[in-house]
Amino acid sequence: MTYDFDRHIDRRGSGALKYDALQERYGDASLLPLWVADMDFATPPFIIDALRSRLDHPVMGYTVEPADYRRSIIDWLRELHGVEVRPEWISYIPGIVKGIGLAINCFTEPGDKVVIMPPVYHPFRMVPEANGRQVVWNPLRELPGGRYEIDFDNLENVCAEQSCRMLILSSPHNPAGIAWSPDTLRRLADLCAASGIMVISDEIHSEMLLHGRKHVPFYAVSESARCNSITFAAPSKTFNIAGIVSSYAIVPDDSLRRRFYGFLNASELDEPPLFSPLATIAAYREGAKWRRQMLEYVEGNIAAVCGFCAAHMPRIKALEPDASFLVWLDCRGLQMNHEELNDFFCRECRLALNDGEMFGPGGRGFMRLNVGAPRALIMDALERIRAAYNRLNY
Repeated sequence: MTYDFDRHIDRRGSGALKYDALQERYGDASLLPLWVADMDFATPPFIIDALRSRLDHPVMGYTVEPADYRRSIIDWLRELHGVEVRPEWISYIPGIVKGIGLAINCFTEPGDKVVIMPPVYHPFRMVPEANGRQVVWNPLRELPGGRYEIDFDNLENVCAEQSCRMLILSSPHNPAGIAWSPDTLRRLADLCAASGIMVISDEIHSEMLLHGRKHVPFYAVSESARCNSITFAAPSKTFNIAGIVSSYAIVPDDSLRRRFYGFLNASELDEPPLFSPLATIAAYREGAKWRRQMLEYVEGNIAAVCGFCAAHMPRIKALEPDASFLVWLDCRGLQMNHEELNDFFCRECRLALNDGEMFGPGGRGFMRLNVGAPRALIMDALERIRAAYNRLNY
């Protein structure tokens, strides 16, 4: 079957955050929204069919976990990443950001220090701070050409001086789309284990590696990683089902698992609602072909953005990601401050994007562009930027 990713779907009025929060967040409901990290593609039909089949039964009462739920995850991870996961390592969680908050409350105390590596997904800062923890920055080191690497020299100093308890890792990285190498992850695992710092690895984009690249789950890179980490993942980004909370945790270490899963179970936070496991099973049992076609389409969108910027807007540099449908735009060449840059994209380009400063140190002068949409919409956005860009005087 060939899937149609060019189809335009009107999401306004459906409760979609990306569209229906524009007036509240940007002050203008008419903007073209390319900010929230979900896609404008139709959720795959095999997932819709699985949910519709269950709706044919007239009773929506209490349910048990489907027998194939964990096995579908295990088989998917083996096929996609070449790793073996045991059923008892897996638990449903009510969302990855919520999972980070739960892990923070399970393993740390108010006032404890949590390391994050900006520029990075903003809830990594917001969740610890809102839970009374101190956030310690270990900014990524920018490389020539716009790539990033972990600043291990600074991290060693942070570990030695700050008495940190936890590090939150984005793998693949959001917003820059970096697929960390196994060597980098092993070095991080060894350093954190030696310093008594638990690693929480957010791997929600791990199913969206581009151009044949491979993702290595953090827990699989070494014994240090296996014994000192909790990994969160979900089919939600890949199959565009963020509204169906389908996240899960993987904890190989017995001691960490007993503590964390006991914490979840005490409040029944490990019990999925009716549709979450059904959507997960359908995605992982039937979604391989859809995923391949979707990634090919996204690759085309990314190539269009990178080529268009290089040809028509050289002061805006698009960093080609290793993974996901998010493109990190380096707009520092426009020589605008934070307010001017936001005004340029919102008022002049008529676009709603995520501004780079929300991702922390290193994000100033950047914008995050979501290209998980029909190509005609992406080209519309690029033409809007070009028209506004050509009105600037340099």
